[in-house]
Amino acid sequence: MEFAFFRLPDGRAWIGKGPFVSLDQPDASEGCFYVNNFDLSDPKPWKKPASLYEVTADSLKTVACQDDSALKIQWDKPATEWFKMAFRRIRREVLAGRLEKMVPVLVENGRCLTGHPLGLLSRIMNAPSNLWCYAHVAGDRGFLGASPELLFSKQGGHLETMALAGTAKPGNQQDFLSDVKEIGEHEYVVSFIEQHLSQIGNVTRGTREVLETAGLVHFKTKLSAEVSERVNVNDLIRILHPTPAVGCLPRTEEWLNRLKEYRAQLKAPGFFGAPFGFSLRGEHHLIVAIRGISWQEGEVTLPSGCGIVGGSAFDHEWRELRLKREAVLRLLGL
Repeated sequence: MEFAFFRLPDGRAWIGKGPFVSLDQPDASEGCFYVNNFDLSDPKPWKKPASLYEVTADSLKTVACQDDSALKIQWDKPATEWFKMAFRRIRREVLAGRLEKMVPVLVENGRCLTGHPLGLLSRIMNAPSNLWCYAHVAGDRGFLGASPELLFSKQGGHLETMALAGTAKPGNQQDFLSDVKEIGEHEYVVSFIEQHLSQIGNVTRGTREVLETAGLVHFKTKLSAEVSERVNVNDLIRILHPTPAVGCLPRTEEWLNRLKEYRAQLKAPGFFGAPFGFSLRGEHHLIVAIRGISWQEGEVTLPSGCGIVGGSAFDHEWRELRLKREAVLRLLGL
C-alpha cells in the first residue's frame, strides 16, 4: 500500500493512492504530492497518484483503510551524549563568529506494542485549524504529522510564507515577548526569507505575532510576495529550503554539509524538516514537515529540533526539545 495525505488549515484534505508516477514538475491539471527528504535528493519528487480523493473526517477512514486498534508505543529515553557533543561544537562555532545559527535534531525511539501508526490519521485530520497535516506511507514505512510551519503557498504570481521560530510553553507570554534570545532567533528567519524572496519579487512583511497551537507558543511573522507566474515551484523550494528555522545560517555549502553530518550522527529521519506539499490546478502548498513521527515496521521515531544561537544554554534547549516532543504526543493522543 502506498498513499499520501495533505490537509489545509481550512479543512480541505486529499488522499492520493498509488502506484505513483514520479515527476520532476507538478502536473498542471491533476493533483500531485511533493515528497522529498531534507537534502532534496530525489530528482523527481512530485508524486502523481493513480487515484485522488478529497476526503472529510467521515470518509477518511474508509479511503485510508485505517487500523482501528489502539496504538501503544514503548519509548526509550533519548541519549544525551551525541546531542550534547553537537550542541557544544555548534555553539563554539557561533561564539567564534563563524556561524550564526544551526538546528540539530534529537530523536526519541520507540516500538509499537499494539496497533499501527496509520490509526493516527484521524487524529491529524482533526488537528487544530492553524496546522497543515501530512502523511506518506509506502509499504511498511511512513511518516505523518501536523505542522505549524508553512514554507510557501503560491497561486499565480502571489506567494505567501511565514517565519516561525522561537518556542515557549503557553502561560508565560510576557516573558516570552521580551525574550532577547527567542526574538533574535526569530529575526534570523524573517531576514533570511525577506532577503531571498526580494531577489525574485516585491516582498511585504507583516508584524511579529504570537502563535499558540498544540500546546506550544511560537513567534510568527507572515510575509507575502508578488512574483512572476513563470517562477518555477521547484526553484522556490530551493530558494527557501532550508530556512534557518530548520537549517543553518549562513546557508553555505560548508555549513549545510556540517548540518548533514550532525543529522546523520543523531539519526534524524529524512522527512523531518523537509518540504512536503500538494499541488492542484495551479494552487501549490508546501510546508515544513515538523511535529510528526516516522516508522518502519514496528520501530517508531519521534524527532525534535532546536536552534542554537549565541544565547543558547544546553539545559534550556534540552527542555525545549522535550516540550516539542510532548506536544506531538499530546496531539497524536499518545
